Formats: sequence, C-alpha cells, structure tokens
Amino acid sequence: MNLHVGTMGWSYDFWKGNFYPENLSSNAFLRHYAKHFNTVEVDSTFYRIPRAQNVTNWKEQTPDDFVFSLKFPRTITHVKMLKDCEEESSIFLKRAGLLGEKLGPLLLQFSSSFGNQQVTLLADFLKKLPKKHRYVVEVRNRRLLNDSFYSALRERNVLLAWVDSPFLPQINEVTSDFLYMRWKGERRSVKGTLGRIEVDRKAKTKLWADKIMPFLESQNDFFGYFSKFYSGHPPSDVKDFLSNILKK
Repeated sequence: MNLHVGTMGWSYDFWKGNFYPENLSSNAFLRHYAKHFNTVEVDSTFYRIPRAQNVTNWKEQTPDDFVFSLKFPRTITHVKMLKDCEEESSIFLKRAGLLGEKLGPLLLQFSSSFGNQQVTLLADFLKKLPKKHRYVVEVRNRRLLNDSFYSALRERNVLLAWVDSPFLPQINEVTSDFLYMRWKGERRSVKGTLGRIEVDRKAKTKLWADKIMPFLESQNDFFGYFSKFYSGHPPSDVKDFLSNILKK
C-alpha cells in the first residue's frame, strides 16, 4: 500500500520540546521531520511561489521516498480565480517540478465564493495543466457537491479532496485513482499553537482509519494531512492514524 500521511507544514517553533528537540535550529526542522514522516503538505506555497533555491533545499534535506504536496498560490485560486494567470501557473509548476520524483499531488484550494458559475472556468484550467502531475481540488461551497461537478473532475482524473471540516458535509466521492484527505479541524475550539493536544480526536481518527482502510486494501495511493487545528498537535494525530491503520 502506498500510504503517505503527514502534517500541513513543518515550520512551527511551538513544536519544540514536544516534537522537535529544544535546541534544534529551524533550518533543521525539515530534516528532523522527514525522519518521522514520509510526506508533508507545503502551506507556504499558498502565499507565494517558492524560490527555486528553497525547493532545491527541500529536496536535498529529505530521503529519496519523501513526498511533498504543494498548494497552488492564492494569486491563482483566490485573487484571479483562474483568470489570466497563465504566467503564475507556469512559474509555479516549473518550480514545483524541481522536486522531481518527490513531487506529490498539487492542491487547488478554493474559497466559498468559488461556485457553480466557475465550473467551466475550472474545467478549462485543468485541461491545460501538464498531465504528468496529480491534481486535487478542494472546495468550500457545498453547492458544488453534485454529480455534475464530480463528473467534470473524473473526466480529467482530478481528485476532489476529502475534508474533515465543520463547515462541509462529509465527502464520499472518489474522482481519481488516488485519495487525498485533509483533517482541518475547528479553529474556534483549537488554537493549534500550544504544542500539545487540546481536543481528544482519537476516536474520530480511528473512524477515519476504518473508512479509508478499504481504499488502501485496493492498493491505491493515499495522501493525508493533519492541520494544527485538528487536535492541536498534528505529529500525534499522524501517529494515531498510522497506528490504527497498521493494526488492521
């Protein structure tokens, strides 16, 4: 089974003493992280296109089997909402490609204002993307959760992200040949910066493991990432999830 489970980001000083050693330099965070987990979702690419040197550094600091999932920049998904963003998309994809075999799925995350009126625009955008990469779409508008939208993604082998969020119903559709899960949690009840578990999610995490296990048994690739707002301590959540999977 190709199981890739990690956290959303790794550059957190508040993980010192509870995941990172107290005296560890922030420059060494990723190398330490990669000793424990085999993947990470890079949150920083949502805010800006990464510099080529940064991407090269990520690649050099991780083992051969490590995988990075990157978010498309918000300039593309939120500011321009897929319009007139060919240049930004080209640069982003070129930089992401520097990861080589370590590049995992690329996530297009949209706001709640992205609705049915943008589906045609999305379909056209996806059609122009290089087919050598895997793509994931995450939506926050529940009106998009319909058969027409699922079909549009399936036609292009693009996955609809599964999301654990209080603002959306649970998604059960699989629109590609892999699965991508995001445990986002609840910002109103979890600060996520205390460096400890704030809400016990173990029972819920086990339910998710039970739900995902049949998919893994079919030998499909799975990518899953925990937010700091899920329990408050993503490294513990990853370990809990993997423990439940390995028990089966």
